[in-house]
Amino acid sequence: MIVYKKTKKEFLEDVLVSDNEIEDIIAIEVENKLGRKTAKNEYISWKNSLNEMAKVLYSDKIPNDANISIEYNIPRTNNRIDLIVSGQNDSDEDKVIIIELKQWSEAQTTSKDAIIKTLLGGGIRETTHPSYQAWSYVKLLEGFNKTVSDEDISIIPCAYLHNYKKDNNLTNPFYKNYLDKAPIFIKGEKTNLINFISSHITQGDKSDVMNRIDTSEIRPSKSLADSMASMLKGNEEFTMIDNQKLVYESALEIARKSDKNNKNVLIVHGGPGTGKSVIAVNLLVELTKKGFNSRYVSKNAAPRAVYESKLTGTLKKTEISNLFTGSGSFTDCEENSYDCLIIDEAHRMNEKSGLYGNLGENQIKEVIYSSKSVVFFLDEDQTVTFGDIGEEEEIKKWANFYNANVEVMELTSQFRCNGSNGYLAWLDNLLEIRETANTSLDKDEYDFKVFDNPNDLKDAIYEKNKINNKARLVAGYCWNWNSKKDKNAMDIIIPEFGFEMQWNLSTDGNLWIVKPESIEQIGCIHTCQGLEVDYVGVIIGDDLTYEDGKIITNPEKRARTDQSLKGYKTRLKEAKKSNNIEKVIEIETKINNIIKNTYRTLMTRGMKGCYIYCTDENMSSYLTGMN
Repeated sequence: MIVYKKTKKEFLEDVLVSDNEIEDIIAIEVENKLGRKTAKNEYISWKNSLNEMAKVLYSDKIPNDANISIEYNIPRTNNRIDLIVSGQNDSDEDKVIIIELKQWSEAQTTSKDAIIKTLLGGGIRETTHPSYQAWSYVKLLEGFNKTVSDEDISIIPCAYLHNYKKDNNLTNPFYKNYLDKAPIFIKGEKTNLINFISSHITQGDKSDVMNRIDTSEIRPSKSLADSMASMLKGNEEFTMIDNQKLVYESALEIARKSDKNNKNVLIVHGGPGTGKSVIAVNLLVELTKKGFNSRYVSKNAAPRAVYESKLTGTLKKTEISNLFTGSGSFTDCEENSYDCLIIDEAHRMNEKSGLYGNLGENQIKEVIYSSKSVVFFLDEDQTVTFGDIGEEEEIKKWANFYNANVEVMELTSQFRCNGSNGYLAWLDNLLEIRETANTSLDKDEYDFKVFDNPNDLKDAIYEKNKINNKARLVAGYCWNWNSKKDKNAMDIIIPEFGFEMQWNLSTDGNLWIVKPESIEQIGCIHTCQGLEVDYVGVIIGDDLTYEDGKIITNPEKRARTDQSLKGYKTRLKEAKKSNNIEKVIEIETKINNIIKNTYRTLMTRGMKGCYIYCTDENMSSYLTGMN
């Protein structure tokens, strides 16, 4: 989506002639098109930077009928390009120049690739270099936008820091690789920027190239699992943007500087689709290439099984097994045996390990003990069992126990759910996980549908799966796994609709999400958490209902074969017997969170869409009315 698009002539009129200030015009467009108010700092940045850009665009060297686009949202992300100039060159070829605008007046170099320090949020902080930022946005457009790739549209990045005076920091030779890809223009270099734009664009935008880009078909996103083999061969499959790049470089740095006398722990928070697993696997590849003894670690076996299956035939089995391991593998490990352990889905870590939960003391303690550096990727809103202990405070406790340095970072850039932060905020509000301003869903952002019949849901997912085997049905754990012992038995049965299906086959196990024939079965939280499909169909059972204007969780409706809430009745009974009201509230809150988090996780597995059927009619009506 483009917030503002006019010709250069019209843009200059808005800046220089209009009764409304340009920042007010943009703010109105943001509210109309994005449905949100403008923050004060954003408003000020438009005022300053767009007036400076008007001085550049005032030049006769830049055609009056070139198009100016402001605040263009990159497909499948929540990232926006500040300003774009589009037109044609002398050969009638389409040219698009993206300009990253910054108000910086100072910066400091770092030792991290593409990372620089500047004043942000009231303090000196690390961020991506403006040249890297502009270049990474081009890579995203080239990767996602079908019109850009099919028509070979030339997109040229640059950055304009109109307050910045020349020094040896911003343009330090350390950043040469990115400066060559996206040149920087600073204070006093207005003429240079004019010449740069006019060297590429000599004619107006006769073909309305930005409209074609904006309305283009969006290419399917790459699957992390499908890209594993290529990544391990050293190919760059994913371009990390903004804080993804910052987290990645920070993790590499702690691995480099850590030793047995200098342990380091990095805690990375990130919601669904923010790139946790992409960064984790990229780290594994880079550290392995550099000779570090590192491992990708997860509690849930499904992601490891899928990744390993994709590598079969490209590496020896022993090489594959040396890359991935479970979070319970460190009970007998010697201290500092590893250089870096990368813990994906760290919120799922447990205290005890082993099949019967009788080994070790605490998985978080054991991984920190076993490695000189540890990177924990977690989303505390994806804890889905009583046994999950992966929280920031628990990690900090054991890091302090071993005198490890601790750094906490956060990922915000959204790639899953069609890059829709709106969907995720709406979902949190919908499930009453946290109150947000997103009380309705923009259906143009994300494909969300509620079905009255589970068979219709099944048919819709089957149709989506025919495209590329990337659609699956999942359900809350409200039905017993009868087919585990009786292969002919059905599990998920909704008799009033004649609906009968089985849970994911034990023969497929953790590979359920990629096996083509598994479309015939329904997956659960344990076979899909940490993984993604294009479309997910979710059956919400009677453990989540809607009564008297609020969401109700019903743990007694969970299946007897469900282990996630195992022992909750005994815990509640003991707490009530001892009249421990605080403990009762704590247990009930945890039960409530586990059920809601389970559905939140299931409903965020789809990159393009989520389809729903609810066994509770009131819940179905509630969801229908909210979207």
